[in-house]
Amino acid sequence: AISRPAQWLPNTVGRYRNSDPLVLNALIKRAVVARGEEYLSYPQRQLFDRLGIRRFVLETDPYGNFLLQGYELAPARDWLRLGLLYLQDGTWNGQRLLPEGWSNFVRTPAPAWSEPIYGGMFWLNRTRQWPVPEDAYYMAGAGGQYTIIIPTHDLVVVRLGHYKGDTLGVRALARALQLSMQGVPQLRDPWQPSSTQR
Repeated sequence: AISRPAQWLPNTVGRYRNSDPLVLNALIKRAVVARGEEYLSYPQRQLFDRLGIRRFVLETDPYGNFLLQGYELAPARDWLRLGLLYLQDGTWNGQRLLPEGWSNFVRTPAPAWSEPIYGGMFWLNRTRQWPVPEDAYYMAGAGGQYTIIIPTHDLVVVRLGHYKGDTLGVRALARALQLSMQGVPQLRDPWQPSSTQR
């Protein structure tokens, strides 16, 4: 995909395509290898170890490239840690792991999309798909897997599921989110930058 000509001019058409994470991964791999670092251990060394994540599996293709479009396997606790990293604007235990403002970037609508539903590789709740505030943003995976970051309530919700029963699971998640919003107080104004203090 990276060597093919663009189908559309940049910022003119917005749609989700599995090739986007693959192209992004190819660029990351080039940068990591160019710095003389080991590509396959890079995520564990540079991110997961720092977050205390020990059981996150990134599957690869036969050529040793990470498949970052739905082949990530981890327990809920590890997805929660990733969500907390974003909720804390990329800091963990006082150490900055992501660039300052990165969390605000990923939850900003991509300009080419006709509706404000997608940001920087994250889905957005601007159209209120979920019964949570509009500033929520989330990772969504096959079979009804979700990591939902809700800044106004200082909350991260993880749902793991399976293709069988995913429709009922998503309905149950929506109901659980609705009840959570009644029980968890709003702690900051919508669109306030993510806090780095924990």
